[in-house]
Amino acid sequence: MRLILYLGKGGVGKTTTAAATAARAAELGHRTLVVSTDVAHSLADALDHPLGALPTQLTDRLWGQEINVLDEVRQHWGELRTYLAGLLRRKGVDDVASEELAIIPGMEEVVSLLHIRRQAKEGNFDVVVVDAAPTGETIRLLTMPETFQWYAARVMDWDPGTLSVAKPLVRALIPATNAFETLNRLTKGVEALRETLTDPNVSSYRLVVNAERMVIKEAQRAATYLSLFGYPVDGVALNRLLPLHAAEGEFMRKLAELQAGYRKEVHDIFAPLPIWEAQHHPRDIKGVEDLAMVGRELFGSDDPTRVFFKGAVQEIAKEGDEYVMRLPLPHVEIGKVSMTKRGDELFIAIGNFKRDMILPLTLAERPAKRAVFRGGVLEVRFGPPEAPQPAPAPAS
Repeated sequence: MRLILYLGKGGVGKTTTAAATAARAAELGHRTLVVSTDVAHSLADALDHPLGALPTQLTDRLWGQEINVLDEVRQHWGELRTYLAGLLRRKGVDDVASEELAIIPGMEEVVSLLHIRRQAKEGNFDVVVVDAAPTGETIRLLTMPETFQWYAARVMDWDPGTLSVAKPLVRALIPATNAFETLNRLTKGVEALRETLTDPNVSSYRLVVNAERMVIKEAQRAATYLSLFGYPVDGVALNRLLPLHAAEGEFMRKLAELQAGYRKEVHDIFAPLPIWEAQHHPRDIKGVEDLAMVGRELFGSDDPTRVFFKGAVQEIAKEGDEYVMRLPLPHVEIGKVSMTKRGDELFIAIGNFKRDMILPLTLAERPAKRAVFRGGVLEVRFGPPEAPQPAPAPAS
């Protein structure tokens, strides 16, 4: 079983890339499901075929699905939500507020992921390709297992004694015990989900980018946070590159030159990950045949379902009161390391190699003390946060 999730900034072509990967996988003989977790579904438009909340067969080996999150929540959480809302009302919260507060943070995201995992585990498919929501929502979705487990533990403590009495007696007196059993069962499901999402033999995360500055910056942030949570990234899809033969006229030549610069930047920034490229087509890409063509363009003769990269793209560890960021750069020759930090950006230069990195908040507020490069790994040390400077006294 393989689980492949595509994420990136809205509008970069995630849906087309995910659907193209699925179409190519099915073409190679894999039983493939492509599924959308984005509330604003567009997968059916890309496939040019109506989709529902259950897998819809499109070819002999390709199925598509657009998850109905509200239906999933009602199915899995109806009993528990009713109980929590009643509990809140008894504590004096009004009806409307109690209904809203009864929704555990991340409920929709967790339910979507649990549904996808169930589809994969039931053995109906060899690979599940996920067309995820825009980057920010997807990062929130992927961090939900931890958030959910914390919140669920707090909920279990709301009614002390409910679970401490013998279960047969409690079940007779308080039927809502079943709600707690539901919560306990789902918590265990989320623990198993976390194991699946971080297993590099099962799950792969792939960033979709365009040759544009803001898109690349957001993809860098996504790669950083995926690494922090241990989610294995195995490649980057560089989408909508202008074909060289189309660069006629001053406007198109300048656009092609701009893209060429950003294309090189993508290859430098995301090394050692593989970069798959697809050109900008002069027509709409829709339907399984068009998507399979894009899949062949992206992956060539490679099987898109295989794991293309294993290992940490970057690692952050705490050592005493300092943090150390380790960045594997196997293709860079040893040379003098220069480093500049501005806010949450870190600029590294080793010989002719240059890299602009986006730092997580934990490191952004700390000074970068020194950087060394040895054994194909760049190590950057960050000291304790600097004390804020006092504001100047107002002039008398």
